[in-house]
Amino acid sequence: MQERKTSFQQLDFTLLFLLFVLMCISLLAVYSGSAPLTARWGWDPFHFVQRQILWFGVGTILMIAAMSIDYELFKNFSIPLYALGMILLLLVEFTPLGIEVNGAKRWLGIEGVFRFQPSEFVKIFVLITLAHVLYNITKNPMVKSFRSDVIVVGKILGVGLPPFALILIQPDLGTALVIGAVMFSMIVMSGVTYRMIALLTTLALSGIGLLVWLHNNYFELFSLIIKSHQLDRIYAWLDPQADIAGQGFQLYQAIQGIGAGKLYGSGLASGVKSQSGTIPELHTDFIFTVIGEEFGFVGATVLIVVYFLLLYRMVIIAFSCNNTFGTYLVAGSVGLFVFQIFQNVGMTIGLMPITGLALPFISYGGSALMTSMLAIGIVLNVNIRTKHYMFGEED
Repeated sequence: MQERKTSFQQLDFTLLFLLFVLMCISLLAVYSGSAPLTARWGWDPFHFVQRQILWFGVGTILMIAAMSIDYELFKNFSIPLYALGMILLLLVEFTPLGIEVNGAKRWLGIEGVFRFQPSEFVKIFVLITLAHVLYNITKNPMVKSFRSDVIVVGKILGVGLPPFALILIQPDLGTALVIGAVMFSMIVMSGVTYRMIALLTTLALSGIGLLVWLHNNYFELFSLIIKSHQLDRIYAWLDPQADIAGQGFQLYQAIQGIGAGKLYGSGLASGVKSQSGTIPELHTDFIFTVIGEEFGFVGATVLIVVYFLLLYRMVIIAFSCNNTFGTYLVAGSVGLFVFQIFQNVGMTIGLMPITGLALPFISYGGSALMTSMLAIGIVLNVNIRTKHYMFGEED
């Protein structure tokens, strides 16, 4: 019989080390990406770096807090957290506390004093609630059939679609799609048949096809679903050179900057495009452009490899966990990170349409960073409380 390890001994130090590496990359990229802004406004060159360190500190506290509570207790809080998230989204949309920035009403707080983005935290609330829903399903398994698959998918969509819709009308397509990615991850992990997954994929593609048909034939109806600025982003994604001075400017400049980085990059704070001050949101949504131009293909590859190793460790933790609730929590976190990484990197190289999604652990910002740290805290929580049995699994 082996001696039981303490919580400290079961900490995944590899995961923590990878998180530290991402933090270092973030501080370098935020320093360089924010240089045009600090120079223009006459601020301290380390203004955004200092604030990012502060957010990392707050995020670390939240991560430790998420690790300290037995994740089994999250089941008791899932419904209250979900309800809180829905209330916050309703407050954003229908009360004066909702703050509009750049044409999107995504923030809650008092203008000029304090604000935060509730949709970022709703991602975690939905993840915990879906994990609880699936755990309850596995505790009372149904006879495997198409009907049982419909029930499982229906429960997942019943939880995920209301916040998805409220976030979509802000409008915040990027965060809404993250909710969709979490739902899809949970559907895959729920054990439904490939036939059901194929059906859902077909329905999703049919929905896209319907939007294209509405765009070409009933544009008035189409415009009720897709806002004008979102459509402009799609046009810019399909052909950024068609309007280089307008909607395609940001993407075109980003692609030019990443291409200019070549193999080794131009060096920290030495990128022509990055330091020109012409690329909007460079230290936030488009921070991968800084990495691609100033650290080159090698630097971008290092970042992708670190992400891969981080996700790999999370997958190992999910498979090692002998508690289905813990497995669902980690699986949802993997889906959350995979989509955000793919979408953010993809949009800067023209592979995906532009959305307002941050690059996890790298982009400057408080709400998104704290949400990512919370997710890592949940994953570490599952890992340190995973018990190993000679026979069977934990109930």
